[in-house]
Amino acid sequence: MNGRTGTMRRVPSALYRARDLTGPALRDSVAQLSPEIRRVVGYHLGFVDAEGRASSGDGGKAIRPALALLSAEAVGSPADVALPGAIAVELVHNFSLLHDDVMDRDLERRHRPTAWALFGVGQAIVTGDALMLLAQALLTEPPSPARSRAASALGKATSEMIAGQAEDLSFESRLDVSVEECLRMTAHKTGALLSCAASIGAILTGADEAAVSALADFGMHLGLAFQAIDDILGIWGHPEVTGKPVASDLHARKKTLPVVTALASSGKDRDRLFDLLPNGSLSEETAALAADLVDRCGGRQRTQTEAERQLDLALASLHRVPLEPGPRGELEEVAAFVTTRDF
Repeated sequence: MNGRTGTMRRVPSALYRARDLTGPALRDSVAQLSPEIRRVVGYHLGFVDAEGRASSGDGGKAIRPALALLSAEAVGSPADVALPGAIAVELVHNFSLLHDDVMDRDLERRHRPTAWALFGVGQAIVTGDALMLLAQALLTEPPSPARSRAASALGKATSEMIAGQAEDLSFESRLDVSVEECLRMTAHKTGALLSCAASIGAILTGADEAAVSALADFGMHLGLAFQAIDDILGIWGHPEVTGKPVASDLHARKKTLPVVTALASSGKDRDRLFDLLPNGSLSEETAALAADLVDRCGGRQRTQTEAERQLDLALASLHRVPLEPGPRGELEEVAAFVTTRDF
């Protein structure tokens, strides 16, 4: 359902095209890895099942590859120029997912056991490491000024993403996280990589700095909007949609934007929420009460409002510079799609 209109969502054609174009290249890249690593990656991406048998998995929604390909087209170049960047960003994204699942002790992803739950913590960690290194290798061979610039952009985004994850972990033991701190963490953890995805194609084409900057800003604001919706799903999303238990972020003690904004409010509901959160693991009943308190304190509505504000800023960024109308429209369509997910 569409979060704003209540209508069924249509998957943008750009995501299908991105999967068709990047799927074979992603499989070819994974084939370069050692057999043990390749087995875990193949399972994580949905290429094979737990027994190693081929499955129909396509590696995910291809949101980041689609942004990369469209960013090349937006500055007037063919999509395939951006292919190394699209694959590299997707590999870094999956490196982060493998490690995040370990740190969060998540047992399910996409309605299947997570890689660490199936193959062990060590295998999941080294597999993530391998994906990060493979991503950089894709952008350094053969060498060129544009590839070097793209590799630098991806390295910076990866560094910011790791810093954001560290900030997120540090928030778990705190009840005094400010809204500003939360948004800064999100900009690092989620926004940086989406910013890179939305501009790396343009970088690989040799586009001018104004176009690259506008596309990067689009991706950053889209990342903030995307994460705000994800934070709502992390508390109120249905397991059949999220692939995770009800109120999973509350059980994990995450200080997501709804929680942080609720704790920044005042009144009896806020005080009850403050008293609930430090008290060890939450039972299902307590987690449900906490979710209700967050909602009553305005956490859900303010997070939805912030998501819509960031989406508006993302779309405005696309109109700062001349871009090809067709690809720009598709970028807008992808942005609307990823920020109106089912609950």
